[in-house]
Amino acid sequence: MLFAHDTECSLTAAAALVNTGGRDGEGLPDVAALDAFFTAHAYTGRHEHTEAELRTVRALRPRLRRIWYADVDEIVAIVNGLLREHRALPQLITHDDEPYHLHAVPRDAPLATRMAVEAAMAVADVVRSGELRRLRTCEHPDCDNVLVDLSKNRSRRFCDAGCGNRAAVSAYRARKAAATRP
Repeated sequence: MLFAHDTECSLTAAAALVNTGGRDGEGLPDVAALDAFFTAHAYTGRHEHTEAELRTVRALRPRLRRIWYADVDEIVAIVNGLLREHRALPQLITHDDEPYHLHAVPRDAPLATRMAVEAAMAVADVVRSGELRRLRTCEHPDCDNVLVDLSKNRSRRFCDAGCGNRAAVSAYRARKAAATRP
């Protein structure tokens, strides 16, 4: 494990949240989709199941997306801004049979607040570790998704949207076409 478990989960969830607002259309079209996202990324605590909550979660995406494109100073400014704005106060917490991990806002804080602060805390760990190169964009030319490279050798190139398979198929077809040319 490269980072603490909660850091890896938060980074993965932040990237997934950013990718719900990509060029392929709205990935959080309704409250049911937000409910599924909440469950898929094992969020706990307050969840209102409302359109207002959905709007605040969607509004967080551009700010988080910027992290994948910014230099370290801008990333630090984004992280510090999110933590300050939401009055984050890190504390060790255990719940739901999970080992101790950091929470920086109460479990009854609004979902978008918890998402923002958890992402900011995770990115703070990435910055402190000098591992910002692990926050990447997908290398497939038709994709604008972001990813977190948690591989040991920093070799992940594609997002989880099937881009790696598409790239492999394209390369295979190109090799086959080249082999059949006289």
